[in-house]
Amino acid sequence: MRIGMVGLGKMGMNMARRLSLGGHTVTAYNRTPDKVKEALSEGMPGAYSIEELTDSLPEPRVIWLMIPAGRPVDDTIAELKKTLSKGDIIVDGGNSFYKDSVRRYGELKSSGVNFLDAGVSGGIWGLKEGYCIMAGGDEEAFQTLEPAFQSLCQSGGYLYCGPSGSGHFVKMVHNGIEYGLMEAYGEGFELLKASPFGSGLDFEKVARLWNRGSVVRSWLLELLEAAFKKDKRLESVSGYVEDSGEGRWTVKEAVDAGVPLPAITEVLFRRFRSRQEGSFAEKVLAALRAEFGGHAVKTERKK
Repeated sequence: MRIGMVGLGKMGMNMARRLSLGGHTVTAYNRTPDKVKEALSEGMPGAYSIEELTDSLPEPRVIWLMIPAGRPVDDTIAELKKTLSKGDIIVDGGNSFYKDSVRRYGELKSSGVNFLDAGVSGGIWGLKEGYCIMAGGDEEAFQTLEPAFQSLCQSGGYLYCGPSGSGHFVKMVHNGIEYGLMEAYGEGFELLKASPFGSGLDFEKVARLWNRGSVVRSWLLELLEAAFKKDKRLESVSGYVEDSGEGRWTVKEAVDAGVPLPAITEVLFRRFRSRQEGSFAEKVLAALRAEFGGHAVKTERKK
């Protein structure tokens, strides 16, 4: 296949590389030219503008977006619409909100351009291990892209999820589950560290052990083993934890649908708490304990 890749960050560049290794011709475009030059140095065709990119591709064109969700996607699509023709396909492989994907599908469909929402998982390891792709949109457009999905993914690692928006919805829930899994591992190792045996336990070996026949084995545990190998007690790592938009969207959708998600919701809020220094809520708790029980209050040092 001939594919135009828009966005050459950690995910986009590696996906372009894997597609190239799979025998596809990928024309690479990025807002900053240095990334295009990097792609050119690796033997991929490059483009320095959206117009140059679309002009280089045969019809029907396939344009794959790997850019941040929200306005960057809308702005790029608006630019692409000036140069695309009926039958061309845009694939949004970023972490877009599924309702935005439904809207974009409708707007593009009216002009004859197809749109697929393709949630991609695999991170920086996807180049070597293969990706997992959850796609939504017209099935005919999905079938057109299937050779690319086969090259990008592990065996059985892609799925046509249904109509527009379904791919990004499934990816959204996937990320919510990921939040919960990561939190469970974090809490478990925190208890191990605080236990009477914590000082003698090798957490790298524990992580490796649990991936050998245990019901809690997972790729996340493999990654945690690698993290402990680099830093036995994670002393160089801050406890500040960001959240992607998808975790918030998952919780909001659960509220709207009346579906209880206590674990995922609590994990999201815990990530918010991780970014607070000297949480005022916790100061209130400490002050109340002092007032009703005479418990000692630790005072902050003056800076």
